[in-house]
Amino acid sequence: MIASLSINERQVGLMLTIGVAILGLIMLGAAKEGPMAVHGAMALALGIVLAFSLVGSLFDPDAPGGRAARYYDEPTRFGLMLTLIWGVVAMSVGVWVAALLYWPEATPLWPATSFGRLRPVHTTGVIFGFGGNALIATSLHVLQRTSRARLADSVSPWFVLIGYNLFCAWAVTGYLMGSTQSKEYAEAEWYADIWLVVVWVAYLVLYLRTLARRNEPHIYVANWYYLAFILVVAMLHIVNNIALPVSFAGARSFPVWSGVQDAMVQWWYGHNAVAFFLTAGFLGMLYYFLPVRAERPIWSYRLSIVSFWGIVFFYVWVGSHHLHYTALPYWVQTLGMTFSVMLLVPSWASAGNAIATLNGAWHKVRDDATLRFMFVAAVFYGLSTFEGSFLAIRPVNSLSHYTDWTVGHVHSGTLGWVAMIIFGAIYTLVPQLSGRTTMAWPKAIEWHFWLSIAGTLIYVVSMWNAGITQGLMWRTYDANGGLAYSFLESVMAMAPYYLLRTIGGALFLTGTVLCALNVRATMLATPVGAGASDRPLLTQPAE
Repeated sequence: MIASLSINERQVGLMLTIGVAILGLIMLGAAKEGPMAVHGAMALALGIVLAFSLVGSLFDPDAPGGRAARYYDEPTRFGLMLTLIWGVVAMSVGVWVAALLYWPEATPLWPATSFGRLRPVHTTGVIFGFGGNALIATSLHVLQRTSRARLADSVSPWFVLIGYNLFCAWAVTGYLMGSTQSKEYAEAEWYADIWLVVVWVAYLVLYLRTLARRNEPHIYVANWYYLAFILVVAMLHIVNNIALPVSFAGARSFPVWSGVQDAMVQWWYGHNAVAFFLTAGFLGMLYYFLPVRAERPIWSYRLSIVSFWGIVFFYVWVGSHHLHYTALPYWVQTLGMTFSVMLLVPSWASAGNAIATLNGAWHKVRDDATLRFMFVAAVFYGLSTFEGSFLAIRPVNSLSHYTDWTVGHVHSGTLGWVAMIIFGAIYTLVPQLSGRTTMAWPKAIEWHFWLSIAGTLIYVVSMWNAGITQGLMWRTYDANGGLAYSFLESVMAMAPYYLLRTIGGALFLTGTVLCALNVRATMLATPVGAGASDRPLLTQPAE
C-alpha cells in the first residue's frame, strides 16, 4: 500500500490518519465510558498505527514513475480480503443465532452474545461488511477497466475502504454493547452516521473524478448502476438517520421521525437499501463480470439501459408494501403494491438479459464453476424479484407478513443472488490480481459451488415451508370461531424447519470458508513482479 504512494500522497495520508486519531481522542475524552468511548479508542488506535506506518515511509524513495499508465488495483485486492473476512465472521454469527432458535437453552449468560444483540451483528456484517466491501472493491476495478483510466488519486481509495470498515466495526461493536437506533437494518450511533457520510462523499467524489478523466468516451452501463448505488444510498442514509444527540459526550440520540412517519421513512429506506445496495450495485457487478467471464457481449445493451431506468424509477415507490394493514394511509399502501408489481418488468429484463448473454456459451457454464456462480445468481435474482412482487400483493401479504416466509425470501436474495455474484466476481478477479490464470485450488471452486447451492436451497425451502405453515396456523379457526392453534403451538411446529435452516446456513458458511482459504492460497502464490499495481492501462477500447 505505502510503496505505491508518492511523497505528496503519503503526506496527505498522514494528515488524514492524524485526523482520525484526533477524532478518536476527542470522542474518548468526551465520553470517558460507554460505546462512544470504546469507539473513540478504536479510532485512536487505528490512527496511531496508520500514522506510524506513514511517518517511516516519508523517508523512503519516491514511488516509481509512470504510474499514470497503470491501473491501481491494490485497493481492490485489499477490499476483497475484507469482503471475505466479514463474510466468514458475519455468516458464522448467522449460523449461531439460527442454532439458538432450535436450541434456545444454549443462550449464554452474558448479554453480548444473546440472540437480540447478535442478530443485527449478522445482518449488518453480511449486508454492509460482506456486501459493501465487495461493491467498493469491484467498483474500483470496473471503473478503471471501462474508463481506461487510473483512479484519480491513490489516497482516496484507502480512506474510503478503511473509513468504511471503521464504521462497520463501530456498528457491530455498538450492537454487542446494546447501543442501536432500534430500527430494522439498524445502523450505528449518531457520530458513526456522520462519519459514514464523510466517507461516502469521498467515495462519490473519487468515482466522479475518475470518470471525468476517462479515455473511453462511453460510460458503460455497469458504472450507471454503481453510481446509482452510491448516490441513492447516501440519500437514504442521511434521511433515515437524522437524529438529535442527547449529548455530544454520549451515544444516545432522539430520532426526528416518529409514529407512522417513522415507519414510512424506515421502509422507504429499508426497501431502497434492497433496491440500490443489494440490487443496483450488484447488477453493476453482473453486467461487467458475466460478459467478461463468458467472453461474450451483453445480449442487449439497449435493454440494460431500459431496465436501469425502470429499476431506478419503480423501486423508490415500493417501500410501503411492508406496511399493509397498518396505520399508513390505504392509498399509500396501494401505491407501494402497484409499483412493486410493475417492478417485475425491469427486474426480469435484467435477469433475462444476463441469461440470454450465455446463449452459445452453455458449455462454459457446464465446465466453469465461476461462470456457474454468475448464472445461478441471475436465476435467483429473477426468482427473488418475482417473489418480492408476489409478496407485495395485499392478500398474499396477509398470509406471509410476520412469518418466516419473509426470512426465506430475504435469503433467496442474499444467498442466491448477492453472495453468488460476489463469489463469481472474486474467482474472476483474484487470479488476475495475483498474476495467475487460475485459482490455487481449482477443484475447491466446484466444492464451494455445490456447498453454496445445497445450503441455499435447504435454507430457503425450509423457510418457505415454515412461513406458510405459520401463516396458515395463525388464521385457522375452529367450529366455535376461535383460533384452532395457540401461538406456542405454531412456535413448536417450527422446530424441524429451524434445524434445517441451521444446517443450510452451516453448509453455506463452509463454502465461504473454503473460498477464503482458496483466495489466501492464491494471493500467497503471487509470482514475483506480478503485483496488483503492475497492470498497464489498455490502449484499445475497454475490456
